[in-house]
Amino acid sequence: MNHTSADPRPSVGHYLFSVLVLALLWLLLAGSLKAAELTAAFAVGAVVTAMTGSRLAVLAGVRLSPLAPLHLLRYLAVFLFALVRANLDMARRVLSPSLPLRPAVVEVETRLRSSLGRMLLANSITLTPGTLAVDVRGDRILVHWVDCAPGTDLDQATRAISHAFERHIRGFLK
Repeated sequence: MNHTSADPRPSVGHYLFSVLVLALLWLLLAGSLKAAELTAAFAVGAVVTAMTGSRLAVLAGVRLSPLAPLHLLRYLAVFLFALVRANLDMARRVLSPSLPLRPAVVEVETRLRSSLGRMLLANSITLTPGTLAVDVRGDRILVHWVDCAPGTDLDQATRAISHAFERHIRGFLK
């Protein structure tokens, strides 16, 4: 997804966030908290952030708040639950061919405003078996749905497919 003019420019906090995440990744890979590793981690994080500064606009979608990590953990729990449930449903459909399949392409509406938020929502939909995000246009995501009840409208599709994901994503992304 391309950066859109709807995304604000990243703040100093977003640059610091990038340095911190890169440094933490370095430290996880190094497996050491020695002074030399800490120095290298933050130096590499700062250099990489400086080199990619023009591409950090995607981080403008990150909410820098004390509760953001909690919302991220809640989202991951909701996503994991949805993933397991959808996999069991698809397995049931494969093992019971008599179950109805009513494939359709539906639109779901999102209130997420950042490119990063919409991308995460679309990927969450795609990674959940039975749904596939086909296109993102503005505040709508076009979704191929393996079992769409006849007469399903935009509000019903949004609630069924993306509401639980979006509710938690809004806690840590715009």
